[in-house]
Amino acid sequence: MKKKWIGMLALVGLAAAIFLFQNRPFSSDKSKLTTLSESDSIPEAVAPDRFLYGIDVTGLNIIEGTVNKNQTLASILSPFNVPYQIIDAIAKKSKEVFDVRGIATNKKFTVLTSGDSVPARFFIYEPNPAEYVVFDLDSLEIYKAEKPAEYRTREAAGMIETSLYVDMIKQGIGPDLIDLFADLYGWSVDFQRLQKGDKFKVQFEEKLIDGEVVGITDIKLAYFEHMGEPYHAIPFEQNGELNFFDQHGESLKKAFLRDPLKYSRISSRYSLRRFHPVQKRYKAHLGTDYAAPTGTDIRSVGDGTVVEARYTSANGNYVKIKHNGTYTTQYLHMSKIGKGIKPGTRVRQGQVIGYVGSTGLATGPHLCFRFWKNGRQEDWLKEKIPPSEPILPQNRMAFEDKKAEALKLLAAILVPGENQELIAQKQEILPQRSGE
Repeated sequence: MKKKWIGMLALVGLAAAIFLFQNRPFSSDKSKLTTLSESDSIPEAVAPDRFLYGIDVTGLNIIEGTVNKNQTLASILSPFNVPYQIIDAIAKKSKEVFDVRGIATNKKFTVLTSGDSVPARFFIYEPNPAEYVVFDLDSLEIYKAEKPAEYRTREAAGMIETSLYVDMIKQGIGPDLIDLFADLYGWSVDFQRLQKGDKFKVQFEEKLIDGEVVGITDIKLAYFEHMGEPYHAIPFEQNGELNFFDQHGESLKKAFLRDPLKYSRISSRYSLRRFHPVQKRYKAHLGTDYAAPTGTDIRSVGDGTVVEARYTSANGNYVKIKHNGTYTTQYLHMSKIGKGIKPGTRVRQGQVIGYVGSTGLATGPHLCFRFWKNGRQEDWLKEKIPPSEPILPQNRMAFEDKKAEALKLLAAILVPGENQELIAQKQEILPQRSGE
Protein backbone atom coordinates (compact mmCIF):
# COMPACT_ATOMS: atom_id res chain seq x y z
CA MET A 1 0.00 0.00 0.00
CA LYS A 2 2.86 2.29 0.93
CA LYS A 3 4.63 1.57 -2.36
CA LYS A 4 1.42 2.34 -4.24
CA TRP A 5 1.20 5.84 -2.70
CA ILE A 6 4.87 6.47 -3.38
CA GLY A 7 4.33 5.55 -7.06
CA MET A 8 1.34 7.85 -7.40
CA LEU A 9 3.24 10.77 -5.82
CA ALA A 10 6.12 10.17 -8.21
CA LEU A 11 3.77 10.35 -11.21
CA VAL A 12 2.20 13.59 -9.93
CA GLY A 13 5.66 15.11 -9.43
CA LEU A 14 6.73 14.15 -12.93
CA ALA A 15 3.57 15.70 -14.45
CA ALA A 16 4.16 18.92 -12.50
CA ALA A 17 7.76 19.08 -13.69
CA ILE A 18 6.69 18.67 -17.32
CA PHE A 19 4.03 21.41 -16.93
CA LEU A 20 6.53 23.88 -15.40
CA PHE A 21 9.09 23.13 -18.13
CA GLN A 22 6.60 23.78 -20.93
CA ASN A 23 5.37 27.05 -19.40
CA ARG A 24 8.65 28.49 -18.14
CA PRO A 25 9.83 31.93 -19.46
CA PHE A 26 11.75 31.22 -22.66
CA SER A 27 14.63 33.22 -24.04
CA SER A 28 16.79 32.94 -27.10
CA ASP A 29 18.77 35.18 -29.39
CA LYS A 30 15.72 35.68 -31.61
CA SER A 31 13.02 36.22 -28.99
CA LYS A 32 13.10 37.46 -25.42
CA LEU A 33 9.92 37.38 -23.35
CA THR A 34 9.70 38.74 -19.80
CA THR A 35 7.10 38.51 -17.09
CA LEU A 36 5.92 41.41 -14.94
CA SER A 37 5.17 41.21 -11.23
CA GLU A 38 2.25 43.12 -9.71
CA SER A 39 4.63 45.86 -8.63
CA ASP A 40 5.93 46.37 -12.20
CA SER A 41 4.26 48.95 -14.49
CA ILE A 42 3.94 48.93 -18.29
CA PRO A 43 6.07 51.76 -19.76
CA GLU A 44 4.21 54.41 -21.73
CA ALA A 45 4.52 54.07 -25.51
CA VAL A 46 6.74 56.69 -27.04
CA ALA A 47 4.73 58.61 -29.66
CA PRO A 48 6.21 58.05 -33.12
CA ASP A 49 7.36 61.00 -35.20
CA ARG A 50 4.51 62.59 -37.14
CA PHE A 51 4.83 64.23 -40.52
CA LEU A 52 2.53 66.83 -42.03
CA TYR A 53 3.23 68.39 -45.45
CA GLY A 54 6.54 66.52 -45.31
CA ILE A 55 7.50 68.32 -42.06
CA ASP A 56 8.30 66.53 -38.79
CA VAL A 57 5.68 68.10 -36.50
CA THR A 58 6.61 66.15 -33.36
CA GLY A 59 6.29 68.60 -30.47
CA LEU A 60 4.84 71.36 -32.64
CA ASN A 61 1.45 73.01 -32.30
CA ILE A 62 -0.71 72.67 -35.40
CA ILE A 63 -3.14 75.50 -36.07
CA GLU A 64 -5.42 75.19 -39.11
CA GLY A 65 -7.64 77.87 -40.61
CA THR A 66 -9.12 79.37 -43.75
CA VAL A 67 -8.35 82.75 -45.24
CA ASN A 68 -10.94 85.39 -44.39
CA LYS A 69 -12.04 88.15 -46.73
CA ASN A 70 -9.31 90.79 -47.27
CA GLN A 71 -6.75 88.81 -45.23
CA THR A 72 -3.11 89.03 -46.29
CA LEU A 73 0.04 87.15 -45.36
CA ALA A 74 0.83 89.86 -42.79
CA SER A 75 -2.59 89.80 -41.14
CA ILE A 76 -2.50 85.98 -40.94
CA LEU A 77 1.00 85.72 -39.41
CA SER A 78 1.06 88.78 -37.12
CA PRO A 79 -1.00 87.07 -34.35
CA PHE A 80 1.66 84.32 -34.30
CA ASN A 81 4.42 86.77 -33.30
CA VAL A 82 6.11 86.73 -36.69
CA PRO A 83 8.11 89.98 -37.07
CA TYR A 84 7.18 92.22 -39.99
CA GLN A 85 10.73 92.01 -41.33
CA ILE A 86 10.34 88.22 -41.72
CA ILE A 87 6.93 88.59 -43.39
CA ASP A 88 8.31 91.20 -45.81
CA ALA A 89 11.34 89.06 -46.64
CA ILE A 90 9.12 86.01 -47.28
CA ALA A 91 6.76 88.01 -49.49
CA LYS A 92 9.62 89.30 -51.64
CA LYS A 93 11.41 85.97 -51.90
CA SER A 94 8.32 83.89 -52.70
CA LYS A 95 7.36 85.58 -55.98
CA GLU A 96 9.09 82.97 -58.12
CA VAL A 97 7.38 80.09 -56.28
CA PHE A 98 4.04 81.61 -55.27
CA ASP A 99 3.12 85.28 -55.20
CA VAL A 100 1.55 85.87 -51.77
CA ARG A 101 -0.72 88.50 -53.34
CA GLY A 102 -2.58 85.49 -54.73
CA ILE A 103 -3.69 84.32 -51.27
CA ALA A 104 -7.45 83.94 -51.70
CA THR A 105 -10.53 83.88 -49.49
CA ASN A 106 -11.68 80.48 -48.14
CA LYS A 107 -8.39 78.74 -48.97
CA LYS A 108 -6.92 76.52 -46.24
CA PHE A 109 -3.73 77.38 -44.35
CA THR A 110 -1.76 75.78 -41.52
CA VAL A 111 0.61 77.40 -39.02
CA LEU A 112 3.16 75.37 -37.02
CA THR A 113 4.50 76.82 -33.76
CA SER A 114 6.83 75.62 -30.98
CA GLY A 115 5.03 77.45 -28.17
CA ASP A 116 2.51 80.15 -27.35
CA SER A 117 4.98 83.03 -27.24
CA VAL A 118 7.52 81.82 -29.78
CA PRO A 119 7.17 83.05 -33.39
CA ALA A 120 5.58 80.57 -35.78
CA ARG A 121 8.07 78.29 -37.53
CA PHE A 122 6.12 77.30 -40.66
CA PHE A 123 3.23 78.67 -42.70
CA ILE A 124 1.61 76.32 -45.24
CA TYR A 125 -0.91 77.59 -47.79
CA GLU A 126 -3.07 75.44 -50.09
CA PRO A 127 -3.85 77.27 -53.36
CA ASN A 128 -5.82 74.25 -54.58
CA PRO A 129 -6.76 70.78 -53.26
CA ALA A 130 -3.77 69.10 -54.92
CA GLU A 131 -0.88 71.48 -54.04
CA TYR A 132 0.55 73.31 -51.06
CA VAL A 133 3.22 75.97 -50.54
CA VAL A 134 5.55 75.75 -47.52
CA PHE A 135 7.04 78.92 -46.03
CA ASP A 136 9.86 78.06 -43.60
CA LEU A 137 9.86 81.12 -41.34
CA ASP A 138 13.24 80.18 -39.80
CA SER A 139 15.32 79.59 -42.92
CA LEU A 140 13.10 81.70 -45.24
CA GLU A 141 12.95 78.75 -47.64
CA ILE A 142 9.82 78.57 -49.84
CA TYR A 143 8.80 75.59 -51.94
CA LYS A 144 5.72 74.12 -53.60
CA ALA A 145 4.77 70.44 -53.45
CA GLU A 146 1.92 68.13 -54.40
CA LYS A 147 -0.17 66.11 -51.98
CA PRO A 148 -0.08 62.32 -52.29
CA ALA A 149 -2.74 61.23 -54.78
CA GLU A 150 -4.66 58.04 -55.34
CA TYR A 151 -6.50 56.98 -58.47
CA ARG A 152 -9.63 54.95 -59.06
CA THR A 153 -11.53 53.74 -62.10
CA ARG A 154 -15.20 54.67 -62.38
CA GLU A 155 -17.98 54.03 -64.87
CA ALA A 156 -21.02 56.06 -65.81
CA ALA A 157 -23.85 55.78 -68.31
CA GLY A 158 -26.97 57.67 -69.25
CA MET A 159 -29.56 58.58 -71.83
CA ILE A 160 -29.93 61.98 -73.49
CA GLU A 161 -33.07 63.81 -72.40
CA THR A 162 -31.92 67.44 -72.60
CA SER A 163 -28.27 67.79 -73.69
CA LEU A 164 -24.96 66.03 -73.28
CA TYR A 165 -23.88 68.47 -70.56
CA VAL A 166 -27.11 68.38 -68.53
CA ASP A 167 -27.58 64.63 -68.72
CA MET A 168 -23.95 63.82 -67.89
CA ILE A 169 -24.14 66.12 -64.86
CA LYS A 170 -27.21 64.15 -63.74
CA GLN A 171 -25.09 60.99 -63.74
CA GLY A 172 -22.48 62.57 -61.49
CA ILE A 173 -20.05 63.39 -64.30
CA GLY A 174 -18.18 66.67 -63.90
CA PRO A 175 -17.31 69.30 -66.53
CA ASP A 176 -13.73 68.03 -66.95
CA LEU A 177 -14.89 64.62 -68.13
CA ILE A 178 -17.58 66.15 -70.34
CA ASP A 179 -14.89 68.17 -72.10
CA LEU A 180 -12.72 65.08 -72.64
CA PHE A 181 -15.72 63.12 -73.93
CA ALA A 182 -16.74 65.90 -76.32
CA ASP A 183 -13.18 66.16 -77.65
CA LEU A 184 -12.96 62.39 -78.10
CA TYR A 185 -16.12 62.23 -80.19
CA GLY A 186 -15.85 65.73 -81.66
CA TRP A 187 -15.45 64.57 -85.29
CA SER A 188 -17.80 61.58 -84.99
CA VAL A 189 -20.89 63.08 -83.35
CA ASP A 190 -22.41 66.57 -83.67
CA PHE A 191 -23.27 67.28 -80.05
CA GLN A 192 -25.27 70.32 -81.13
CA ARG A 193 -27.79 68.02 -82.84
CA LEU A 194 -28.31 65.18 -80.39
CA GLN A 195 -31.60 63.32 -80.25
CA LYS A 196 -33.63 62.37 -77.20
CA GLY A 197 -32.82 58.74 -76.46
CA ASP A 198 -29.17 58.89 -77.54
CA LYS A 199 -26.98 57.00 -75.05
CA PHE A 200 -23.52 57.24 -73.59
CA LYS A 201 -21.21 54.99 -71.57
CA VAL A 202 -17.78 55.86 -70.27
CA GLN A 203 -15.07 54.32 -68.11
CA PHE A 204 -12.63 56.85 -66.69
CA GLU A 205 -9.95 57.42 -64.06
CA GLU A 206 -10.35 59.90 -61.22
CA LYS A 207 -7.63 61.54 -59.18
CA LEU A 208 -8.30 61.85 -55.44
CA ILE A 209 -6.57 63.95 -52.79
CA ASP A 210 -7.48 63.36 -49.14
CA GLY A 211 -10.35 61.19 -50.34
CA GLU A 212 -11.88 63.92 -52.51
CA VAL A 213 -11.99 63.95 -56.31
CA VAL A 214 -9.80 66.75 -57.69
CA GLY A 215 -9.81 65.88 -61.39
CA ILE A 216 -10.07 63.38 -64.20
CA THR A 217 -6.84 61.92 -65.56
CA ASP A 218 -8.19 60.28 -68.70
CA ILE A 219 -10.92 58.29 -70.41
CA LYS A 220 -10.20 54.56 -70.56
CA LEU A 221 -13.13 53.40 -72.72
CA ALA A 222 -16.26 54.99 -74.19
CA TYR A 223 -19.43 54.37 -76.19
CA PHE A 224 -21.98 56.71 -77.73
CA GLU A 225 -25.15 55.82 -79.58
CA HIS A 226 -26.71 58.47 -81.83
CA MET A 227 -30.01 57.72 -83.57
CA GLY A 228 -29.34 53.99 -83.16
CA GLU A 229 -25.82 54.18 -84.63
CA PRO A 230 -23.05 52.94 -82.27
CA TYR A 231 -19.78 54.85 -81.90
CA HIS A 232 -17.13 53.03 -79.90
CA ALA A 233 -13.91 54.48 -78.53
CA ILE A 234 -11.48 51.60 -78.00
CA PRO A 235 -7.96 52.34 -76.74
CA PHE A 236 -5.13 50.68 -78.65
CA GLU A 237 -1.38 51.35 -78.81
CA GLN A 238 0.09 51.55 -82.29
CA ASN A 239 3.51 52.84 -83.32
CA GLY A 240 4.26 53.58 -79.66
CA GLU A 241 1.24 55.91 -79.26
CA LEU A 242 -2.05 55.17 -77.48
CA ASN A 243 -5.08 56.36 -79.45
CA PHE A 244 -8.79 55.59 -79.65
CA PHE A 245 -10.32 53.68 -82.55
CA ASP A 246 -13.89 52.85 -83.54
CA GLN A 247 -15.20 49.30 -83.88
CA HIS A 248 -13.94 49.14 -87.46
CA GLY A 249 -10.39 50.15 -86.55
CA GLU A 250 -10.62 53.75 -87.79
CA SER A 251 -8.85 56.34 -85.65
CA LEU A 252 -10.94 58.90 -83.75
CA LYS A 253 -7.97 61.27 -83.59
CA LYS A 254 -7.81 64.11 -86.11
CA ALA A 255 -5.30 66.80 -86.96
CA PHE A 256 -7.64 69.34 -85.29
CA LEU A 257 -9.86 69.53 -82.22
CA ARG A 258 -13.53 69.82 -83.10
CA ASP A 259 -13.99 73.10 -81.19
CA PRO A 260 -11.68 75.93 -80.12
CA LEU A 261 -13.54 76.15 -76.78
CA LYS A 262 -14.24 73.36 -74.38
CA TYR A 263 -17.81 72.13 -74.71
CA SER A 264 -19.90 75.25 -75.43
CA ARG A 265 -22.86 76.53 -77.43
CA ILE A 266 -22.69 77.57 -81.09
CA SER A 267 -24.56 80.86 -81.32
CA SER A 268 -24.10 81.59 -85.02
CA ARG A 269 -23.00 79.45 -87.95
CA TYR A 270 -21.16 80.11 -91.20
CA SER A 271 -23.48 81.99 -93.58
CA LEU A 272 -23.17 83.89 -96.84
CA ARG A 273 -26.01 86.19 -95.75
CA ARG A 274 -26.46 87.01 -92.07
CA PHE A 275 -27.89 90.13 -90.43
CA HIS A 276 -24.98 91.75 -88.58
CA PRO A 277 -26.11 92.71 -85.02
CA VAL A 278 -23.78 95.74 -84.84
CA GLN A 279 -23.70 97.06 -88.42
CA LYS A 280 -27.46 96.39 -88.87
CA ARG A 281 -27.15 95.02 -92.39
CA TYR A 282 -26.96 91.71 -94.18
CA LYS A 283 -23.46 90.49 -94.97
CA ALA A 284 -21.54 87.24 -95.17
CA HIS A 285 -20.51 85.68 -91.87
CA LEU A 286 -17.58 83.47 -92.80
CA GLY A 287 -17.01 82.04 -89.36
CA THR A 288 -18.57 80.10 -86.50
CA ASP A 289 -19.55 81.91 -83.29
CA TYR A 290 -19.26 80.19 -79.91
CA ALA A 291 -21.12 81.81 -77.01
CA ALA A 292 -19.18 81.64 -73.73
CA PRO A 293 -18.56 83.78 -70.63
CA THR A 294 -15.83 86.42 -70.69
CA GLY A 295 -12.49 84.91 -69.70
CA THR A 296 -13.20 81.40 -71.02
CA ASP A 297 -10.05 79.74 -72.36
CA ILE A 298 -9.64 79.76 -76.17
CA ARG A 299 -7.43 76.96 -77.47
CA SER A 300 -5.67 76.36 -80.76
CA VAL A 301 -7.43 73.57 -82.62
CA GLY A 302 -4.11 72.25 -83.93
CA ASP A 303 -0.34 72.58 -83.95
CA GLY A 304 0.95 75.58 -85.86
CA THR A 305 2.72 78.95 -85.91
CA VAL A 306 1.17 82.27 -84.90
CA VAL A 307 1.20 84.67 -87.87
CA GLU A 308 -0.86 87.51 -86.31
CA ALA A 309 -1.68 88.50 -82.73
CA ARG A 310 -2.98 92.05 -82.41
CA TYR A 311 -6.00 94.39 -82.17
CA THR A 312 -8.16 95.89 -84.92
CA SER A 313 -11.38 97.89 -84.62
CA ALA A 314 -13.45 95.15 -86.27
CA ASN A 315 -11.80 91.96 -84.96
CA GLY A 316 -10.85 93.26 -81.55
CA ASN A 317 -8.03 91.26 -80.01
CA TYR A 318 -7.37 88.29 -82.28
CA VAL A 319 -4.87 85.54 -83.11
CA LYS A 320 -4.27 83.91 -86.49
CA ILE A 321 -2.45 80.57 -86.78
CA LYS A 322 -0.98 78.84 -89.84
CA HIS A 323 -1.09 75.08 -89.30
CA ASN A 324 0.48 73.90 -92.55
CA GLY A 325 0.37 74.65 -96.27
CA THR A 326 -3.36 73.86 -96.35
CA TYR A 327 -5.02 75.10 -93.16
CA THR A 328 -5.13 78.41 -91.26
CA THR A 329 -7.39 79.42 -88.35
CA GLN A 330 -8.31 82.72 -86.70
CA TYR A 331 -9.78 83.56 -83.27
CA LEU A 332 -11.57 86.93 -82.82
CA HIS A 333 -12.99 89.28 -80.12
CA MET A 334 -10.71 88.08 -77.31
CA SER A 335 -10.79 89.89 -73.98
CA LYS A 336 -7.02 89.45 -74.03
CA ILE A 337 -4.41 87.50 -75.97
CA GLY A 338 -2.61 84.72 -74.12
CA LYS A 339 0.76 85.28 -72.50
CA GLY A 340 3.65 84.77 -74.91
CA ILE A 341 1.38 84.52 -77.97
CA LYS A 342 2.96 86.65 -80.72
CA PRO A 343 3.94 86.27 -84.38
CA GLY A 344 6.41 83.43 -84.78
CA THR A 345 5.32 81.56 -81.64
CA ARG A 346 4.87 77.80 -82.10
CA VAL A 347 1.68 76.51 -80.50
CA ARG A 348 0.42 72.98 -79.92
CA GLN A 349 -3.04 71.49 -80.24
CA GLY A 350 -5.17 72.44 -77.25
CA GLN A 351 -2.84 75.22 -76.02
CA VAL A 352 -4.59 78.29 -74.57
CA ILE A 353 -3.95 81.26 -76.87
CA GLY A 354 -6.40 83.78 -75.45
CA TYR A 355 -9.65 84.38 -73.59
CA VAL A 356 -13.24 85.00 -74.67
CA GLY A 357 -14.31 88.63 -74.74
CA SER A 358 -16.34 91.16 -76.72
CA THR A 359 -13.69 93.46 -78.20
CA GLY A 360 -14.15 94.90 -81.70
CA LEU A 361 -17.55 94.64 -83.44
CA ALA A 362 -19.28 92.39 -80.91
CA THR A 363 -22.47 92.80 -78.88
CA GLY A 364 -21.54 90.29 -76.21
CA PRO A 365 -18.87 87.83 -75.11
CA HIS A 366 -18.24 85.14 -77.71
CA LEU A 367 -15.56 83.72 -79.98
CA CYS A 368 -15.76 84.12 -83.74
CA PHE A 369 -13.71 81.26 -85.19
CA ARG A 370 -12.58 81.38 -88.84
CA PHE A 371 -11.10 78.61 -90.95
CA TRP A 372 -9.15 78.72 -94.23
CA LYS A 373 -8.42 75.81 -96.54
CA ASN A 374 -6.00 76.47 -99.41
CA GLY A 375 -6.40 80.22 -98.86
CA ARG A 376 -10.21 80.23 -98.98
CA GLN A 377 -12.55 80.60 -96.01
CA GLU A 378 -14.71 77.51 -95.53
CA ASP A 379 -17.51 76.35 -93.23
CA TRP A 380 -15.64 74.77 -90.35
CA LEU A 381 -18.62 72.66 -89.27
CA LYS A 382 -18.87 71.01 -92.69
CA GLU A 383 -15.18 70.35 -93.12
CA LYS A 384 -14.09 66.71 -93.16
CA ILE A 385 -10.66 66.50 -91.56
CA PRO A 386 -8.77 63.29 -92.45
CA PRO A 387 -8.21 60.96 -89.48
CA SER A 388 -4.93 59.66 -88.23
CA GLU A 389 -3.63 56.28 -89.36
CA PRO A 390 -6.15 53.40 -88.95
CA ILE A 391 -5.29 50.02 -87.44
CA LEU A 392 -2.46 48.58 -89.51
CA PRO A 393 -2.91 45.09 -91.05
CA GLN A 394 -0.19 43.63 -88.85
CA ASN A 395 -2.00 44.91 -85.75
CA ARG A 396 -5.49 43.78 -86.76
CA MET A 397 -5.53 40.53 -84.77
CA ALA A 398 -4.31 42.23 -81.56
CA PHE A 399 -6.89 44.99 -82.04
CA GLU A 400 -9.72 42.46 -82.47
CA ASP A 401 -8.74 40.88 -79.15
CA LYS A 402 -8.72 44.30 -77.49
CA LYS A 403 -12.09 45.12 -79.07
CA ALA A 404 -13.68 41.89 -77.78
CA GLU A 405 -12.49 42.73 -74.27
CA ALA A 406 -13.79 46.31 -74.58
CA LEU A 407 -17.23 45.16 -75.77
CA LYS A 408 -17.65 42.92 -72.74
CA LEU A 409 -16.75 45.77 -70.41
CA LEU A 410 -19.17 48.13 -72.18
CA ALA A 411 -21.98 45.56 -72.11
CA ALA A 412 -21.58 45.35 -68.33
CA ILE A 413 -22.08 49.13 -67.91
CA LEU A 414 -25.84 49.57 -67.55
CA VAL A 415 -27.76 52.55 -68.92
CA PRO A 416 -30.47 53.58 -66.43
CA GLY A 417 -33.95 52.87 -67.79
CA GLU A 418 -32.77 50.83 -70.76
CA ASN A 419 -33.50 47.24 -71.72
CA GLN A 420 -30.12 45.79 -70.79
CA GLU A 421 -30.56 42.59 -72.76
CA LEU A 422 -31.05 44.53 -75.99
CA ILE A 423 -28.05 46.81 -75.46
CA ALA A 424 -25.79 43.82 -74.75
CA GLN A 425 -26.89 42.22 -78.00
CA LYS A 426 -26.30 45.44 -79.94
CA GLN A 427 -22.78 45.84 -78.61
CA GLU A 428 -21.71 42.22 -78.97
CA ILE A 429 -23.05 41.83 -82.51
CA LEU A 430 -21.64 44.76 -84.46
CA PRO A 431 -22.39 45.47 -88.10
CA GLN A 432 -19.43 44.43 -90.25
CA ARG A 433 -18.21 46.41 -93.22
CA SER A 434 -18.28 44.79 -96.60
CA GLY A 435 -15.08 42.88 -97.22
CA GLU A 436 -14.28 42.47 -93.49
